[in-house]
Amino acid sequence: FPSGPLQMLWLLFLTLPFPGGSVPVTPAPSPGRESVGIVGGCDVSGWRYPWQVSLRFYDMRLGLWQHECGGSLIHPQWVLTAAHCVEPEDLEACAFRVQVGQLRLYDHDQLHKVAEIIRHPKFNASLSAWGGADIALLRLEAPVMLSEHVNLVSLPPASLRVPARKMCWVTGWGDIADNSPLPPPYHLQEVEIPVVGNEECNRHYQNASESSDQVIKADMLCAGSEGRDSCQRGGSGAPKECQGMMCCFRCRGLRS
Repeated sequence: FPSGPLQMLWLLFLTLPFPGGSVPVTPAPSPGRESVGIVGGCDVSGWRYPWQVSLRFYDMRLGLWQHECGGSLIHPQWVLTAAHCVEPEDLEACAFRVQVGQLRLYDHDQLHKVAEIIRHPKFNASLSAWGGADIALLRLEAPVMLSEHVNLVSLPPASLRVPARKMCWVTGWGDIADNSPLPPPYHLQEVEIPVVGNEECNRHYQNASESSDQVIKADMLCAGSEGRDSCQRGGSGAPKECQGMMCCFRCRGLRS
């Protein structure tokens, strides 16, 4: 990228749509990396999402590179994901790996090393997803080879606005219900969910928490419906697709 990665991160942040917001987030249950999954979805048929990646973190107890979050391939050497997925900040890039071109997790893994992590300058690690600006870029050590199964997502123009009730798709490998992990063979899931206006979404969260705090920030996008969302473990950073373009990378589910 000729303008440099920091400029690119700002561009991506501004490019994500503002229906009143853009970067979708889910509050982390505890400090550190937090994951979400796909509720009410089904197996992805064929290679419909060749930009989908799996971000891995080494689990010493299990002795394997375990799926931590989703992400999107936006360039042969760059992955877009959620900033909270690569926390705490003192974790070095070598602590992570990226898997591309997979429908089923851990199926003939060929992991790619991460050379650099660039978190959004306004991301606040202590607030995690609650603080907004929950976006990060990962530079891979070497470009991946593009193919039918591995390709780039189309980013939307800065002028795009996603209206309330617009139906969009979210993909990932996370839990499929509360405390219900995606079972083997860990097939990529997809779910169609409606965009919810930020004001309406904020009212739901305020009513649920009996608080007057502005939960939904200006850089967040609300999406989901009862029984269909992306708010379980395992899918943070994953893409959300509207009108054939990735309009955000992580979606806050609306629970009634």
